[in-house]
Amino acid sequence: MLTVGFIGLGVMGGPMALNILKGGHPLTVYDLSPEAMAKLSQAGARTATRPRDVGEASDVVVTMLPEPAHVEQVVLGPGGIAEGLRPGGVVIDMSTIDPQTSQRIGAELRRRGMHMVDSPVGKTSEHAVTGTLTLMVGGEPEIIERVKPVLDCIGNETFYCGGPGMGHAIKITNNLLATTIMAASTEALAIGIKSGLTLDLMLKVMRTTMAWNNQLAVAMPKKAFIGDDTPGFMVRLAAKDVRLAVQLAQALGFEARVGRAAQETLEQAIAAGFGERDTAALMRILEDKLGIEVRSGSAAAAIE
Repeated sequence: MLTVGFIGLGVMGGPMALNILKGGHPLTVYDLSPEAMAKLSQAGARTATRPRDVGEASDVVVTMLPEPAHVEQVVLGPGGIAEGLRPGGVVIDMSTIDPQTSQRIGAELRRRGMHMVDSPVGKTSEHAVTGTLTLMVGGEPEIIERVKPVLDCIGNETFYCGGPGMGHAIKITNNLLATTIMAASTEALAIGIKSGLTLDLMLKVMRTTMAWNNQLAVAMPKKAFIGDDTPGFMVRLAAKDVRLAVQLAQALGFEARVGRAAQETLEQAIAAGFGERDTAALMRILEDKLGIEVRSGSAAAAIE
């Protein structure tokens, strides 16, 4: 049984940490939110006062943080994980960050005799609760195998993506596509409603054409189509993911123009005060601007 640390107990990280605890692994946690730590403490986890203490208590430390700079600070900064983790210890970063930062952190850990696995996650907070996330894993195969008991507590679909940083590369690639599809779907439906079409009709037609996608089939009926923008996948996090993908494209020598348009849309939503809301807020913004309502009591029936 591995002793595990977990840093970053947000909407996704909190349930993931609980599932590690339910898997029988002794767990030490840290978060800036006392409430988040209290919830894990009540479930049986130990709490720490700084990342270094998590490292000292653990064979494996999982990080689930918002930005690349946060991961670098928590792992390598003063009082960070690397100051406490023993040689041979492993950091599993499950955040959504760029592969360059991931590779840089991993190289420094290896220089210190430690290891890093990148394993960002796919699906939703509901899947985080049930332990059925998709895991996109990069790193050294023997190290990944060593931490597999921890990964198995979190996800039920695991994809080996290659060496260090490749899990993060596929994650931001995936999120770029998912978010641009969501933004485009939102705009298309708003045009249709403003033109006098109904949501049900558009969904029935689109289901038979190449316009059909999982945003229309799964995500939007649960949130946007019922006017619910309570936080799930927050606008500010979507904007960060798309920004990282656009920057990666630039580093690779080309401009991701469609991605940049989605990034601008999300940044406008943040400027309007919707950064902490679900990405379904993009629909709400257009509804308010155009004086329409994209709703359907039978949206689910339309896609069955």
